[in-house]
Amino acid sequence: MDLNLKVESFTQDRRDWLGSAHGTDVPVSVTLDVSKFTAGTHYPDGYIKSGVPLGQITATKLYGPYDDTATDGRQTLAGFLFTAQDVDARKVASTKVVGSMLWHGAVRESKLPVAVDANGKADVRGVIAFFV
Repeated sequence: MDLNLKVESFTQDRRDWLGSAHGTDVPVSVTLDVSKFTAGTHYPDGYIKSGVPLGQITATKLYGPYDDTATDGRQTLAGFLFTAQDVDARKVASTKVVGSMLWHGAVRESKLPVAVDANGKADVRGVIAFFV
């Protein structure tokens, strides 16, 4: 039994990017391919931030960051990461992390941690509404 003092810190998950509570009661479970995310952009603090736009990788059915220039399926916006996911803060290397995705509702685009272009907005038109 290890009785040594250990320190662990936690962060508050910011969801100010949500435009309303609509859709927050039914996020879907998704598995993220951590290798598709960039540490400095998507998880500079060791956590993939909630609100990061996601696209599904066709070959693996895993999810990565939406990227309109990708050719692996991530060029189609599927939704937004609903809850921040620890991928590096505890220094536990993992290539796959389970998270949840908001796939319909309202989003304040000015509060998103990563911007979504016009093509991404078109992908989810009628399912996700964007507000300033």
